[in-house]
Amino acid sequence: MIDLGFTDEQAELRASAAGLLGGPGAMARVRAAEPRGFDPELWDKLFGSGFVTMGIAEDRGGSSAGALELAILAEEYGRALAPVPVIEAIVAAQLLERAPGGADFLRAVVSGEVIPTIVLAPAARAGGSLVPAGAVAHAAIALREDQLIAIWRPTDPQAVQVIDNLAGLPVSQWDLSAEPAEVLAAGPQAAALFRDAVTHWKLLTAAALNGLRERALKIGIDYVKERYAFGVPLGWFQAVQHRFADDTAAGEGTQLLVYEAATARTLQRPTAAALANMAFVHGAETAFRTCRTSLQFHGGYGFTLEYDIQLYFRRAKAWPLLLGPARDAYEDLATELFGPAGEESHEL
Repeated sequence: MIDLGFTDEQAELRASAAGLLGGPGAMARVRAAEPRGFDPELWDKLFGSGFVTMGIAEDRGGSSAGALELAILAEEYGRALAPVPVIEAIVAAQLLERAPGGADFLRAVVSGEVIPTIVLAPAARAGGSLVPAGAVAHAAIALREDQLIAIWRPTDPQAVQVIDNLAGLPVSQWDLSAEPAEVLAAGPQAAALFRDAVTHWKLLTAAALNGLRERALKIGIDYVKERYAFGVPLGWFQAVQHRFADDTAAGEGTQLLVYEAATARTLQRPTAAALANMAFVHGAETAFRTCRTSLQFHGGYGFTLEYDIQLYFRRAKAWPLLLGPARDAYEDLATELFGPAGEESHEL
């Protein structure tokens, strides 16, 4: 028998994260943070609680949390739609820890002086690069040609363009081509570290999407229990029940993939990257479908700003797009499973 339950420490982590990120005022905080998508007060509380740096080794200022513990935190982040760049900061901090030249930047992150982020695609030779959390981050890690670099937020206002988006994300474009940078790693090591960091981002984003999906499902089910049509609750109709049943089953698949991918990452299994890609593509699709179902069963009310479901719907669509078009994620998964032409695939 497989035990999918949490340990006492993991359950305590989940409760603590839920208490900090969620609660009765969570949606009011999300609305107040729009359109920039950042709550400085919440960030200070999150950082002060040690969540942002908990994946770093204890001797470097963290608590040596594993991938599963980080996934639990990401789930609560997604459930609450918390307006803080927690996933980008966690991934960037762990990347700095592993990079040969990342010690100085890491100390600045651990001290709270710097909000770090990661550029998820290789930096453009010219023009702007999309930077998740770039509207609030002080520094970003990027792969520029054959170097992994850490770069400070450009001081020239013309080099930073904040991007308006329906999800209220603090996204911007930075011109990284001309800015001075500190080299963290070079050559094949730089490329390998970058690929692993992007995979880590996919895993934690999949966990966040799963938390988002669970909350959207509950919002929808609660609504159809209370809303009446033809003298009975909407939830009485089988068409409604079957849609929610399908979404529930698909969501459980996402959750299992997230936990399996986190375990594989902790144990450094060769299938870890493929499982993270699976969790990401499945989580993105399932979260959006669940939010769409819940919103549709709200009728016209679902699109109005006073209902919470539209907040989840918008983010379910936008969060995965930080990585690029969905087809790119599926191509990455195919490469992980089958490898480039002529190479053997991993057995899952």
